[in-house]
Amino acid sequence: MRYNLGAALTSGHVDAGRGDRVCLYWENSAGQRRQFTYAEMDELSNRCAAALAALGVTRGDRVLLRLPNLPEFYIAALGVAKLGGVFIPSSTQFRQSEVEYRLRDSGAVAVVTTGALAAAIVESRAACPALRHLITVDGADGAAGALDFWTLLDGAAPRFEAADTADDDLAFIAYTSGTTGDPKGVVHLQRYPISYEALIRLWHDYRDDDVVACPAELGWLLPVASTFLYAMRAGVSIVLYHPTDGRFRAGAWFDLIARYGITNFVGTPTIYRMLIADSAIDAANLRSLRHGVSAGEPLPPDTLAAVQARLGFAPLDGIGMSECMVYCFNRVGEEVVPGSCGRPGPDCEIRLLDDDLREVGVGESGVLCVRRDSHPGMMKEYWNKPAQTAEIFRGPWYYSGDVLTRDAAGRYWFQGRNDDVIKASGYRISPFEVESCLLEHPAVLEAAAVAADDRVRGSVVKGVIVLREGHAASERLAAEIQEFVKSRIAGYKYPRQIEFVTELPKTASGKIKRRMLRESG
Repeated sequence: MRYNLGAALTSGHVDAGRGDRVCLYWENSAGQRRQFTYAEMDELSNRCAAALAALGVTRGDRVLLRLPNLPEFYIAALGVAKLGGVFIPSSTQFRQSEVEYRLRDSGAVAVVTTGALAAAIVESRAACPALRHLITVDGADGAAGALDFWTLLDGAAPRFEAADTADDDLAFIAYTSGTTGDPKGVVHLQRYPISYEALIRLWHDYRDDDVVACPAELGWLLPVASTFLYAMRAGVSIVLYHPTDGRFRAGAWFDLIARYGITNFVGTPTIYRMLIADSAIDAANLRSLRHGVSAGEPLPPDTLAAVQARLGFAPLDGIGMSECMVYCFNRVGEEVVPGSCGRPGPDCEIRLLDDDLREVGVGESGVLCVRRDSHPGMMKEYWNKPAQTAEIFRGPWYYSGDVLTRDAAGRYWFQGRNDDVIKASGYRISPFEVESCLLEHPAVLEAAAVAADDRVRGSVVKGVIVLREGHAASERLAAEIQEFVKSRIAGYKYPRQIEFVTELPKTASGKIKRRMLRESG
C-alpha cells in the first residue's frame, strides 16, 4: 500500500475539508502563545520538506530532532516524513555523550534543535562524519555554522509533492532508554498511525471535537504517538505546553485545561499523582475533562481511585514499549479492574511463555510475547543491530522481557521486567505489587522495590522511598511502613530493608531505573 505519514496527517485533512480546524495550540510558561490549523501545518511542513531537499537531504536520510515541546517538532517531523526521510525524537535531557551516541549510531545527516541545546551537537560533529547540517529554530546565535529554521522555511516553496512511500518504508527511529545496555534504535514504519486505529478508538477514545494533551516531552514515544501521530490521524486539536525551566507544575495544567477545554489527557502515574496532590485543584475548572489514559509505569490502584475522585474519570491503564507501543490496555466502555493492564487489542495476539517458549497457565508468571505478524505496529528492527534484533524475535514471537500473569477473565497483570522481578526466599515477587502497597502509605510520595543482598537470606526486598512534604526519615517511620505493607500483602513480600532518598533515578521517559538502585546497594 502507498502511504506517506506526513502527507496523510496534513494534506489528508485539507483534502477532506478539515483544513481550517485547529491542529495545534502552543503555549509556554513565559506566556507566549501560537496556534496552527491543519492547513497551516500542511504548508509549513511542505516548506520544511522543500528546504531540507534543497540542503541535499534525501529519501532515507535520518534527521535528529532535539527539541523541547515546540511547534517546530511537529513541522520538522512531518516535513522529514514528506521527504521520505526518517525523523529521530531525542530528549533535551541527554548529555553530550548520549546525543553523540545517537548521532553516530543513526548516521543522522541533520539536526534540528534550539540555540541553547546546540552546543552538544557542535561538540559531537567531529565524531559524526555523516552530520552535515545543524539547524536551530530560534536563531543561530552561539552555534557555529548553524542555519536558521524559519529563514530556511521562508525561502522554500509552500507546495511539495510528498515522496511516494510505501506503508512499510521507514518513518522514524525511537531510541530505547538503554537500561540494559547501549540504547537501541527502534525502527518504525510509515504505516504507524494507521496501525493503531483500535488504540485510538478503544483506549484514547478520540472524538471529532476533542482537545487532547500530554505534559511529557516530545523526546519520548508516548507523546510522539499519542498527541502527535494518533491525534493528527484522528484530526483532533492538540495542546502543547513548554515549561521553559522543564519542570511540571500542576497549576499551569489546571489553567491550560480550563483555557483550551482539554477533553482527553495522557499522563504517567507520577503526573496524575502530582495533579491530584496540588492544592490548586480545589479551585480549578476541570469540567471539560472527560477521558484519560495512563502509561509509562503501571497505574497503582490507589492512584486510580484518587484520580477518579478528583478529576472525574478513571484513567485507562495501558502497557507497552518502544518496540510495539501499547499491547495491552483497559478499554472504553468496559469495567476498569484496579491493578490490571487490561486485555490485548483486537489486532494483537499475545502469549505468556516460559523460557522454553511454552505457554504458562492462568495465574502463572510468564514473559509476554507478541506474535510478530499479528501486530501492524510492530517495529521492523533495531537500527544497525541485527544480533539484538534476532535475539528478541524468537520464531513468530517478539520476546518482550515483560513478566505478566493472566487471570481467568483474560485480563493481564504486570509483574515487572524480567530483570526487575525480585527473587527472595525462593519466591518470585513483583516489584509493582510492593510499590503499589508502599504508595498507599500517607507518607510515601514515590517508591521503588528492588532486590538487595542479605547475609542471612541471600536476597530480600528493599524499598527505596521518596517521602511527601511534612514527613522526615527515621527508623521509626521505616518500621511503620514495613508493618503497613505486611498488613496488606503476604509477609514474604514486605521490604526488609528501607532506604529514604530525595529522588529516584529515572530515564528520560520517566521510568524508574531499578537496575541503578540494585547496583548502588
